Amino acid sequence: MEYPDFSFYNSENDGYRGGFGDYTDPIPTSGGPAHPSEPPKKKGRGKRIAALLLACAVVGGGAGVGGAAVYQSLTAPDTVIYEGERPQVDTMVNTNSGQPMTPEQLYAANLPSCVGITVNTTVNIFGQTTTSAASGSGFVLTQDGYIVTNYHVIEEAVNDSSVTIEVSFSNGDKYTAKLVGGEKDNDVAVLKIEAAGLQPVTLGDSDQLVVGESVYAIGNPLGELTYTLTDGIVSALDRLITTSSKNANGQTETTTLNVLQTNCAINPGNSGGPLFDSYGNVVGIVSAKYTESTSGVSAEGLGFALPINDVKEIISDLIEHGYVTGKPYLGVQVNVVDESVQRYGIPAGAVVEYVAEGSCAQKAGLQVNDIITAIDDTAVDSPSALTAALSSDYKAGDTATLTVVRQQQEVKLTVTFDEKNAETEAANQNQQNTQQGQQQNPNGGYYYQWPFGSFGW
Repeated sequence: MEYPDFSFYNSENDGYRGGFGDYTDPIPTSGGPAHPSEPPKKKGRGKRIAALLLACAVVGGGAGVGGAAVYQSLTAPDTVIYEGERPQVDTMVNTNSGQPMTPEQLYAANLPSCVGITVNTTVNIFGQTTTSAASGSGFVLTQDGYIVTNYHVIEEAVNDSSVTIEVSFSNGDKYTAKLVGGEKDNDVAVLKIEAAGLQPVTLGDSDQLVVGESVYAIGNPLGELTYTLTDGIVSALDRLITTSSKNANGQTETTTLNVLQTNCAINPGNSGGPLFDSYGNVVGIVSAKYTESTSGVSAEGLGFALPINDVKEIISDLIEHGYVTGKPYLGVQVNVVDESVQRYGIPAGAVVEYVAEGSCAQKAGLQVNDIITAIDDTAVDSPSALTAALSSDYKAGDTATLTVVRQQQEVKLTVTFDEKNAETEAANQNQQNTQQGQQQNPNGGYYYQWPFGSFGW
């Protein structure tokens, strides 16, 4: 289900960004790193559930009632992700057989695991260098310093080495963080600080959530009201929403999100932190909220969070590889079929404007001006539909049948997907830049071969 009439907090308006040079770090409260009472036990790795997301919210974590088993043990002994256990919620009769935390207990237990994220950007205005800062939230994942936040919170640091990331704890401790890896499609990023003996959160099971149960968020609204606790309920599950933002080239990019809905208070600066169930387990990353409709109708209490089960495997991939493994990659640039040409019988779909040399698309025989109208049995009427189908149904190495319209004739092509990673994307981008640079307008300037709004796959 989509909500086209509403706008969302996204990477452009999330967090607090001070004026040039007038940002002041918030004064910390209590809490901080703590040593766990007993060593963790090891457990196998969970399955991946594909997901997409974008936007704002927060909360920290601690040990859930009922004990914490180890979800993932990585390369170092201290690099352990905890997974909590909880009683199944009875939707017919409240048996009260479990022992959920009170809000006071949950806050005290999880405060040391909550962090503030500050991204410092140095800019030059009229010859003078000043610094501005954007604030978000995050949470401690492992004892040895892995931190989870939203991708859009630290996005400026991805392509600009001069941008620094600072992680702050409620006891006043501050660390400079290194970006381990980020996943823009899912709005997840992992940072690393040089620290030991931190108190990690416990990851819960978002598949057990039911509508109506209590959830809690701890975050840094406006970047100033640090370590604020907000509460609410699970308002709905499995919502599909579409968010949009502009990239560095001014292009509008849309992302379809699979999220849970909550009425916890969410504001700029909350992005990147976790959402807790009443047992102290992290069940989601709060990421978006409605602001108002295009007609000016205000919206309140409509927040969204990425279910934690959707990102567990993504987080593990980012820690181990620096990117999400197994994502399918076609090696093409596609755009929308303009409505004006559809009036003349040209079908809706994703029109191919570029095919990377050596890519699986080229090997399959895909050509410029082909219109992709289906992938296997899934209809494709736009670039975003192609993106959604690839993201949810396929992984690298899978084989699919593309239905394309070429010179008004339907053609079937068989493609085996490449993996989307830094190498394949860089090769594609370099070829695009070369091709663009070789084409000049009559005045000697360069122009883009592909209109704004195109999508790379």
